[in-house]
Amino acid sequence: MKRKKGKSICVFSGKGGVGKTVFTLNLAGIFEAIDKKVLIVDLDLSSGGISLATNRPYDKTIYNFVDDYNNNRFRDFKDYITTYSSHIDILPSPKDPRQASKIDSKYIEIALDKAEYFYDIVLVDTNHNLNELNLVVLDEVSSILFLMTNDPFDLKNMKSLLSIFRDLGKENYHLVLYNARDPMKKYFTFFDMKNVIKTNIDYVISSEFYIKNIDNYIMNGEIVTLQPKAANIFSKDYTTLMKIATDILGKESEVHEEELS
Repeated sequence: MKRKKGKSICVFSGKGGVGKTVFTLNLAGIFEAIDKKVLIVDLDLSSGGISLATNRPYDKTIYNFVDDYNNNRFRDFKDYITTYSSHIDILPSPKDPRQASKIDSKYIEIALDKAEYFYDIVLVDTNHNLNELNLVVLDEVSSILFLMTNDPFDLKNMKSLLSIFRDLGKENYHLVLYNARDPMKKYFTFFDMKNVIKTNIDYVISSEFYIKNIDNYIMNGEIVTLQPKAANIFSKDYTTLMKIATDILGKESEVHEEELS
């Protein structure tokens, strides 16, 4: 039996605090808007915020999946999934941060592979560390979205990160300048930033997407891009997010088919 395999995307950055989690959630909302089934995998294992931001009760996490798989108790991948909406599911990070060190990266590969058979899109939220687990994820996913802000430390770290990827010959990434994280930071011009990191900036989320009452959305478990008036209120950035989504999807015929065992 043949079945289309979904696309996996990792949202990564050169430093913490750039808005990866909020960006990931809003991108998931865009995929729902175009009728794609999405799984958000929270691999910020010690301090993940996806479950908090979506405000949904959950019992099982990525740790339970790994523990059950390792001990031959695994039955069904969907047993570990929390439903957010008709199109968005979540695989949460561990409830206890001490469980993070017990998660072997080889089981993350298995989880992502299984997820791609159930979902059109698998969005992976991570921390910014280049540890073994994140390196496995970055090597495993179909596409990478590097998130960057107008910040000197961020530019320095992103320059180093991109240099590593160029040395490895990896080209399956796009760079997103996320000005919505802190609209007051305007240290560098667009030209200067490109000159520092020695590469093109593919997408820009403007400061107009800065959400003053983001805490209210988080407390209510709401995704901004799923709100009825979001496309009008944030028309410019909604269009950019839509372009990111459609560029990642590409032509439907490009989604490869693999044999299911």
